[in-house]
Amino acid sequence: MVVAEKMLLMGNEAIARGAVEAGVQVVTGYPGTPSSEVLETLAHFAKEYGYYVEWSVNEKVALEVAAGAAYAGARALVTMKQVGLNVAADPLMTLAYIGVGGGLVLVVADDPGPHSSQNEQDTRKFAQFAKLPVLDPSTPQEAKDMTVAAFELSEQLGLPVILRPTTRTCHVCQDVTLGPLPETRNQCRFDRNPEWVILPALAYKKHLWLNRKQEEVRRLFNGMPFNRAEVKGKTGIITSGVSYNYVVEALEMQGWEASLLKIGTPYPLPEDLVLEFLSRVERVLVVEEQEPVVEDQVIHLAWRHNLPVTVEGKHNGLVLREGELDVDRVTAVLRKYFGSTGMEQDVAGNKVRHTPELPLRTPVLCAGCPHRAVFYGFREALKDYDPVFTGDIGCYTLGVIPPLNALDTCLCMGASVTIATGLSRVEQGRKHVAFLGDSTFFHTGVVGLINAVYNRADITLVILDNGTTAMTGHQPHPGIGKSATGDPARRVDIAELVRGCGVDYIREVDAYNLQEVMQAAREAVQYEGPSVVIARRACVALVRTRSRYRVKDDICIECMSCVQSFGCPALSVQEKVVISEKCTGCGVCAQVCPVNAIEEVTRA
Repeated sequence: MVVAEKMLLMGNEAIARGAVEAGVQVVTGYPGTPSSEVLETLAHFAKEYGYYVEWSVNEKVALEVAAGAAYAGARALVTMKQVGLNVAADPLMTLAYIGVGGGLVLVVADDPGPHSSQNEQDTRKFAQFAKLPVLDPSTPQEAKDMTVAAFELSEQLGLPVILRPTTRTCHVCQDVTLGPLPETRNQCRFDRNPEWVILPALAYKKHLWLNRKQEEVRRLFNGMPFNRAEVKGKTGIITSGVSYNYVVEALEMQGWEASLLKIGTPYPLPEDLVLEFLSRVERVLVVEEQEPVVEDQVIHLAWRHNLPVTVEGKHNGLVLREGELDVDRVTAVLRKYFGSTGMEQDVAGNKVRHTPELPLRTPVLCAGCPHRAVFYGFREALKDYDPVFTGDIGCYTLGVIPPLNALDTCLCMGASVTIATGLSRVEQGRKHVAFLGDSTFFHTGVVGLINAVYNRADITLVILDNGTTAMTGHQPHPGIGKSATGDPARRVDIAELVRGCGVDYIREVDAYNLQEVMQAAREAVQYEGPSVVIARRACVALVRTRSRYRVKDDICIECMSCVQSFGCPALSVQEKVVISEKCTGCGVCAQVCPVNAIEEVTRA
């Protein structure tokens, strides 16, 4: 007997393995936690398995590149986080009408909580909106298997298919049973067809086609192994995605018993399977994270078929619509559902003793982060101006944390420029300074800057160029000169790009040189019209120096400016101010000190 090979894989790595097993030919994406490792893993193995991988400048571009490959019959994968789907929505909504030739799978990782996102939007809702099938894995094994199935489903239907893992599925590890690798891949050729050109008359016809596809998808989902039922009485639970694991564990821990229906294909709902389950229970609880996607469809199905079954979940407040579920939260929900008043116990029947909640650990910019120096420099240089500092998405969002207090707004990728522009229209005479990173500038910041130039907005844009996409794991971008696979690439110079956008005032500064930063800040805000300051220093996580700094106790006057105003985590007060081994040798604190009480020393 041949024993299947197993490998310990993180969920995102398992998705990457599934794509390789499916014979993927083109992979595109934009970094975004919790999705980033999918493309990073595929980039690592691209040369070995012979497929193309790129980090695209944003999710819209990534989807369009992948769609082009799929038009020619290739199997293509696109990766992004949930808010990235907003950027890709323009092509996605029409692509659902046009369809694809080869398999096209979108891996859109949701972030309930959220842990690292600006909202908790539910990609399953987006799938409903676009009328596209969505798969919801509960484990890394299922994520891999669903990826393979998604490509097959996409080609069978002629539609893009969405795979929607959540943070826990993306980042948990499991021994995953591997499947065989393909011996051949799709033959690719783009064949001309009037239906690739979406005109209004065709859009109406294709909408009819898309609506008919919904029933075909339902029938296919009814027979998929990712949906399964286990009937144990008249009390039922329907659950989807990672919530299935929480429900199973909670039931086992408490010794409760219920009929259980696991849904791995939340839209469109496999109605035959659900109807069969509903006909065998008297009441049902729907447990799912975020929006009531499955619950709404179950309620609609029960009403349409006049079934005498009570459906509970989010609509009656039993299951939260906000935040992330876990075993404890699901146990509390099930206690209410079962009407249990006994003590909470573990599998062995022992009383559960809950540990106190962990103390809150506020995120902070790293010791030596060049962003801190720029924020400090601009705040100090412009403190007499009462400026508004608009922020963006990246490590530098942490500029809002005390003691920097250097951001007043944060909305979405690239919005710092445009929010500042809008504010400048109604607060004339006040200074508006936008901060965003180098990768974000390429992503969506460029168009906002062009708009500011075209409409003569009186704003200052500060581009924090640390030479990487730091927040999501140091992925390359067009300004670095390196591709996703590590090969040399054409470097797009940010200053030249800014100049090409029509900006006349451009100042490049060393982020660690406070005097230079502060002078540029004062000059830039005095310039009438859009001005740009590019603050350059490599991300401190990528470079190390032999030097560090220490406090000269005999000179220090304990004014606490370095600790209370600058706030580097390498600085602390232990009877006196000390600089810990966290110090990276940037030297900015020495420039902050008013009495030159901080000096450079050689690291041991």
